Amino acid sequence: MAIRDRAVNIVTPGDARPLKPLPLRAPSSKEPLGNTPACIPPPQSQGAVGLQQSGPCAPQELGWAAGPRQLRACKVAGVGKGPEAGTDLRVQGQEQSQSTWATIKVVSSPSSEVCESRLEEMLLRRQADEAQTATVWKTLCPFWGEEYQVHLPPAFHAVAFYVMDEDALSRDDVIGKVCLTRDTLAAHPKGFSGWAHLTEVDPDEEVQGEIHLRLEVVPGPRARRLLRCSVLEARDLAPKDRNGASDPFVRVRYSGRTQETSIVKKSRYPRWNEMFEFELEEGAAEALCVEAWDWDLVSRNDFLGKVVFNVQKLCTAQKEEGWFRLQPDQSKNRRGEGNLGSLQLEVRLRDETVLPSGCYQPLVQLLCREVKLGTQGPGQLIALIEETTSTECRQDVATNLLKLFLGQGLAKDFLDLLFQLELGRTSEANTLFRSNSLASKSMESFLKVAGMRYLHGVLGPIIDKVFEEKKYVELDPSKVEVKDVGCSGLHRPQTEAEVLEQSAQTLRAHLAALLSALSRSVRACPAVVRATFRQLFRRVRERFPSAQHENVPFIAVTSFLCLRFVSPAIMAPKLFHLRERHADARTSRTLLLLAKAVQNVGNMDAPASRAKEAWMEPLQPTVRQGVAQLKDFITKLVDIEEKEELGLQRALSLQAPPVKEGPLFIHRTKGKGPLMSSFKKLHFSLTTEALSFAKTPNSKKSALIKPANIRAAEKVEEKSFGSSNVMQLIYEDDAGKPQTVYLQCRCVNELNQWLSALRKVSIGNPGLLGSYHPGVFRGDKWSCCHQKDKSDLGCDKTRSRVTLQEWNDPLDHDLEAQLIYRHLLGVEPVLR
Repeated sequence: MAIRDRAVNIVTPGDARPLKPLPLRAPSSKEPLGNTPACIPPPQSQGAVGLQQSGPCAPQELGWAAGPRQLRACKVAGVGKGPEAGTDLRVQGQEQSQSTWATIKVVSSPSSEVCESRLEEMLLRRQADEAQTATVWKTLCPFWGEEYQVHLPPAFHAVAFYVMDEDALSRDDVIGKVCLTRDTLAAHPKGFSGWAHLTEVDPDEEVQGEIHLRLEVVPGPRARRLLRCSVLEARDLAPKDRNGASDPFVRVRYSGRTQETSIVKKSRYPRWNEMFEFELEEGAAEALCVEAWDWDLVSRNDFLGKVVFNVQKLCTAQKEEGWFRLQPDQSKNRRGEGNLGSLQLEVRLRDETVLPSGCYQPLVQLLCREVKLGTQGPGQLIALIEETTSTECRQDVATNLLKLFLGQGLAKDFLDLLFQLELGRTSEANTLFRSNSLASKSMESFLKVAGMRYLHGVLGPIIDKVFEEKKYVELDPSKVEVKDVGCSGLHRPQTEAEVLEQSAQTLRAHLAALLSALSRSVRACPAVVRATFRQLFRRVRERFPSAQHENVPFIAVTSFLCLRFVSPAIMAPKLFHLRERHADARTSRTLLLLAKAVQNVGNMDAPASRAKEAWMEPLQPTVRQGVAQLKDFITKLVDIEEKEELGLQRALSLQAPPVKEGPLFIHRTKGKGPLMSSFKKLHFSLTTEALSFAKTPNSKKSALIKPANIRAAEKVEEKSFGSSNVMQLIYEDDAGKPQTVYLQCRCVNELNQWLSALRKVSIGNPGLLGSYHPGVFRGDKWSCCHQKDKSDLGCDKTRSRVTLQEWNDPLDHDLEAQLIYRHLLGVEPVLR
């Protein structure tokens, strides 16, 4: 038996074309983003979204339950321009019933001044995964370049993109949506690509949740038969009211008769337990329709979804009971396509069957043996994989191989083998590691996994300073705009020369601070990174030993450290988790110029670099000094012996590495009543041994919960505390009694990251709960389902799967082995 898993990889790259202006009638704030949007083909049009490769790898280890599983992955791209208003793009996966990974990279999207991308809650919210980009302000061409990988439900049935207009004071407006069904994605095994029009979001089509019904055909009076419909309960209904809940009731219609349940106030998990009977007419072909509605005192009732039954089949079955997914009402005519703009999408759905670990052992052992023997061994499998890997899939193959060898403790040996292979076919030193080879791509992924925390420590303070200063910086005389600078005195505006001089001083200060921080960071650099650079340095020096190539080993190291790691992080700090938001135009220009200066230093101040942009000359003194600093830094960086490397690794192995850490707000109850509570900010750290907290990152930590005691990690309804992005951690204390702690995150992405991390460290725990209450027990009842027994079984299902995957995630060895095996199968004819 195989376990199936599904992943959707959504990428929205950098180019964009404009959407049409926001329609006069935008959907109201009461019209939620639902879970069953209608699907449309991708026609040609005006707004666009394009694809980029996904990348970050995951370190560490994730212990999956033994047994096969199925993995699905979907990769989506999106970009576009829009009207002059704030917008965001929301991506929503919709469930039918299975487990899934989705990677979302949002680079650019339709809209205007504000753009976001969100992976909205899954239908029935069994996964409830949502990812959201940072907001891009005051631009018709929003650019993100962000990437998320999300574990989707096992049988999702659609991926929807919502373009939103963000409002600072009121709720965001829905501009339009694009939806791709599972069948559409499955029909394009190499990825779906094309333009898709935005369509209007009709609230009657945006539904979610399930309803529990019992249908029976029973004998009635006068030899007639009765159709009995028992409406028991519902769960995860759409929140239609501003308080984050609904006032649901059910309307049952058959043969011209309509009956209704009572209204349950302020609940998305209502329980009715009411029964209705209808006389069955012989030969009647009319269907039984069960509709859920949100009751409103003043305005019209809001549609929550419906289920339609074939009565003739019911008569044959006599009885049917279960949970039924609420369906949208698609009877209305759509507005004409194209009048809301469009998105260009590229989506790749990955569907894998992952077998138990033993099935992959021959392949893993073969790969490991070849890496251990290096170029001296008889094996050629790594070389063959490199030769048969196309440009389009090279990043994926490199990432999968690196993850596999990270799990085996052979990442350094694997990279060393790739270094030797590339050096063996390189005759010109100037072209070494400059192409997107398997070695280059693998090293990029390796640095993101093993060196991201190190990068944050070195680069973080400099990036923060650039963002805080917001200075106008420009070195190119053709781009200087004096009006943007302001005045140096009360009456005289600055001249162009003064602007250029002040800009050069600012950049020299930032570059000097960065090089100084880098020079002091040798001991902070992870031992495995230092050892890998040592191997690279030695291999290159052996290949190019002459005096004229004395800088080549240094340039080989900087080609990865500076050109492929530090410089990209400077240009796009949001993508490397250095900032929560993208830079504005002024700060982006400063970062770009700083990144160019770092590249010149990394190129060892090569004449070719200076010739390209002569206006960078004012930075040359600092660049020349930086070259000497960088060479001294690299000399110390690679000066690590194997004994020291093993000692550092052994010391690190004694400390449980953090799976996730950062600030959270913990709920504190001050007294009785909803107003007598607050959230206190603390710094939390999660390892495989404990979830601990401290007042500051450097303060002494206090253990809060052992991961082995965790029984569920779930979201909390917004109405429970009047705040969004709150999660609950259900666990057993040392006495074996169930306890719950409530933690609030700063944003929805952070919420999903913490939920993912908590589920990863507890995925193998015995006694995991199957249900939970998404509300809180306040007064004498649960706020979600209004049940008065505090020990009552939960009204919603728990989610044991990981929701959001990121660069520092634990590894899944079996999955990586399966992906490599699938790649080998794809190139089998070439290998033969």
